[in-house]
Amino acid sequence: MNLTVSFAPHIRGKESTSRIMLDVIIALLPALLAAIWVFGPRAALVTGVCVFSCVFFEWSYEKLLNRKNSITDYSAALTGIILAYNLPVTIPMWQAVFGCFVAVILVKQLFGGLGKNFANPAVTARVVMFLAFPVAMTTWVSPLDAVTTATPLVNLHHIFKGEPALIPGTLDLFLGIHGGCLGETSDLALLIGFAYLLVRHVISPTIPLVYIASVFVMMFIAGGFDFGIYQIFSGGLFLGAIFCATDYVTSPQTESGRAIFAFGCALVTVIIRLFGSYPEGVSFAIIFMNMLVPYINKLTYRKALGGNKS
Repeated sequence: MNLTVSFAPHIRGKESTSRIMLDVIIALLPALLAAIWVFGPRAALVTGVCVFSCVFFEWSYEKLLNRKNSITDYSAALTGIILAYNLPVTIPMWQAVFGCFVAVILVKQLFGGLGKNFANPAVTARVVMFLAFPVAMTTWVSPLDAVTTATPLVNLHHIFKGEPALIPGTLDLFLGIHGGCLGETSDLALLIGFAYLLVRHVISPTIPLVYIASVFVMMFIAGGFDFGIYQIFSGGLFLGAIFCATDYVTSPQTESGRAIFAFGCALVTVIIRLFGSYPEGVSFAIIFMNMLVPYINKLTYRKALGGNKS
């Protein structure tokens, strides 16, 4: 009898990188429709420019280094969509292209490509753009009168400090009818995408649920029930928790590790939102916790029966 022996892994699933990336892109489409509805057609233009730029930079870099082309795995396109969702709709196009360069070349490709980046490329690019272009990155447009306005998070920051400020109603916050980044305002659209990812078994619910619930509990302690509700429905919490913090490469591999990671993201987010000079803390929190993922993995790996813990 002949036995065929091959290298591990011996069990293969039907999932592929391109299939997973495509599922995430599909899950993000409701947020794009909501952004176009709230902010107008320029939301689609910003998203299209970011997708094209990310794909172009990835193709060009791999072509220049004579590497196998990877644009067909849709990871570059996904990076472009998530970065666009983290930008105000008024962002100058050249700045959006710069952000795509940072995400694909500096954060992803220079570290070896997909699977080797130390942090989420789109989130890191947003932070770099915030530091490089603070005015453009904090200029928000009201969907009602097309004039610049403060985001609900800015006004919540004033309220926490005892200063008078107005915030939209809970329903408007949930639907996304307020100023903010083009893909983060409609929590309803993001939750539809979340449900799709769960049905497709693309992500575990641990990180989003622990992240959002932990922020609510801490904000409830800080300012009461309404304050906690306003905080979770404002800013990029849902976008970050569902689509950025769950990135396969930069999040823990164990369920207990994911819970620790999500709680850490929540804690840093709350500290920045309440006590920092910048009212949003999701991007900074995710990057900070991304750097701790190797240690969280090492801490939470379970030793196989009779084996040694790696």
